[in-house]
Parts: sequence; C-alpha cells; structure tokens
Amino acid sequence: MGTNRKPSPEERLQQWIKPELFEASAYYVPDADGLIKLDAMENPFILPDELREKIREVISDAEINRYPDPNACNLKKSLREVMDIPEDMAIILGNGSDELIQIIALAVAHSGKTILAPQPGFVMYKIIADTVGARFIGVDLNCDDFSLDSEAMLSAIDQYQPAVVFLAYPNNPTGNLFDENTISEIVNVAPGLVVLDEAYSAFSEKSFMQRIEEFDNLLVMRTLSKSGLAGLRLGILVGPALWLNQLDKIRLPYNINTLSQKLAELILSQYEILQQQAEIICANRSTLFKQLQEIDGVSPWKSSANFILFKTTNTSADIISAALIEQGILIKNVSGNFPALKDCLRVTVGTEDENEAFVVALKLAISS
Repeated sequence: MGTNRKPSPEERLQQWIKPELFEASAYYVPDADGLIKLDAMENPFILPDELREKIREVISDAEINRYPDPNACNLKKSLREVMDIPEDMAIILGNGSDELIQIIALAVAHSGKTILAPQPGFVMYKIIADTVGARFIGVDLNCDDFSLDSEAMLSAIDQYQPAVVFLAYPNNPTGNLFDENTISEIVNVAPGLVVLDEAYSAFSEKSFMQRIEEFDNLLVMRTLSKSGLAGLRLGILVGPALWLNQLDKIRLPYNINTLSQKLAELILSQYEILQQQAEIICANRSTLFKQLQEIDGVSPWKSSANFILFKTTNTSADIISAALIEQGILIKNVSGNFPALKDCLRVTVGTEDENEAFVVALKLAISS
C-alpha cells in the first residue's frame, strides 16, 4: 500500500495557482443599489424613446442562435466614420478597453519585459501586468498638478526599456491632459509600443487620433463606455497593421457579441445624440467645478474628462466617503490608491439634479 497522502484542497490550490495571485486583489465594484451612482464615469443620460424603440427591434431580429461576425466589419466601418479613424490604420475591438490592455500585455509578457505607466493612473495597467507576469514600473507624476515629469519618464524609459508605455489622455483619476510635446518625445524615444488611452476623448478638446500616422509605434485606444454605452462593453484599438495583426492573434474569437455589434451600429448611426449628451456633461462639469471651488475644505482639480478629482483638506476622505454613502451618494474614494492621492475623492459628473444632490450632501458631510 502506498503512503502518499491526498493533498487538502488548500494544498492543491497552493501547488497549482501561481503565487502572484495570492498577493493580488480582485477589482472591487461596490454595490450601488439605492444610491445616486457617481463613482464609475458613466453617462447618466438614457437614450431617446425613438432610438430605444429601434433598439428593441434590433434585439428582436438578432440571430443569437448564430455566432457573431468574428471581425465586426460593419461596426468597424461605423467607428471609422464617427471617430475619423485614418483609412490606413487597422482596428481591433475588445470586450471593453480592459480586454485590449490584456491583449497588449499578453503579447509582450515574456523574458522579463516591462510595462511602464505614470502614476497616479488607471489601476488596470498594473493589475493586468501583474496578472500576466510582466514587470510593471510606475513613474510618479508631478505632485502639484499631476503633469508628466518629463525627466523622470525619459530616465525610466532609458533604464527599463519598456515593451509598452501606457499614457491615459486625459488621465484617470486626475482628469488632466498631459503635454502634447512631452507625449511626442516619449513616443519618439520609447523602444517599444506607446498606447495612448483616450477613454475620455468625448469630453476632451484634444486627441492624437489624427497624429497617429506620424509615429510607427503609437496606438490609440478608445471606448464607448464613457459616452453612454457602458453596458455594451466595447473598446477600440487603432494603429498600424504591422502591430495590430500580431495583437489580433491573441484576441479570442467572437469576442464582440451579436447584440453589442448590432446595437452599437444602430446607435452610432445617430452619433449626434451621444455628442449632444457629452456637451451637456461638459457644461455640467464646469458648473460642478465652480461649486466645489466654493466649498471650504475642498480643493478640486480642473478636468478634461467626465469626472472631477478633489481633495478634502480638513477631513479625511474616508470619513467624507462614508458620510456621503449614508446620504445615498456613491463616489469613488481613491485616497488609498497612491500617496499623491491622500484624502482625494473622484466624482463622476452626473445630471444637474444628481450633481446638486451631491453638492448638498458633500457640504453636510464636511460641516458635520
């Protein structure tokens, strides 16, 4: 009789799951049931009734017994038109930008390759890099205005020779646009890819989409999630076919489902609706920023996105966040993410009524 003991479930788990996962945390999404939801940079407006009726027709006619178009050709054509994507640039679609970031990370995660990004920045760059086994290097932004530290970025690129540099434009969670000349310099000296993440381009006055042809190692990433289609989970990656043909080999087949393709095509045919909503959000952002400036104990930063980052100067962000939830308002507490964000909170720009409810609740939370 053998003496081998059967391992316990915990021992089996320890044996076969890679050690990095035990140290990691899953991306946390708080329950927003019954709350005014201003934590996730969503468009607060629903679509017009006429368009919603057409959506019902598309859903009813969709052949969900068949696999979707694996290349989403019609949807890519619509996106090329509304986003003014240069004809000689290739497109890959992802199940949200997160999948595209993962595809890029998987493509370069070999032989100790490095992924580099400024920080504070979008947390998924590091989470995905860690998950796929790439080395992640964060380079601190200037602490006063969250601008790129050009000298630090160029020095880090020279030292670590990153396979990919991610730059969010505007940046999340700070909301600012990095200097164009600094970005161009980074692209020119980077040994590998530079991915410009333009998730909030609908609310920003600037984009590199029309400059993408100037560089042979620049990719531009977009999403429709912030524009009002978060539920469809649609990310867009644009760049030279030389790069995207290789990245497309990692993309899982049929990753954009039939309903997402058909509904996005329909809504993009009336893209002016989303543009009008974005204009309202930008106007609301301006009003909300001024209101935050007038509150004692609050210091906001100007934003080119659909959210505003602000610092609580007299009370901890944890206390303010909890007090807001008690009043039915959910915003994002980013205080613990990076040292530069101590006592910082990020609020999504909502409707006029939502913003007003938030401002009233914030004043009460600070005063009490």
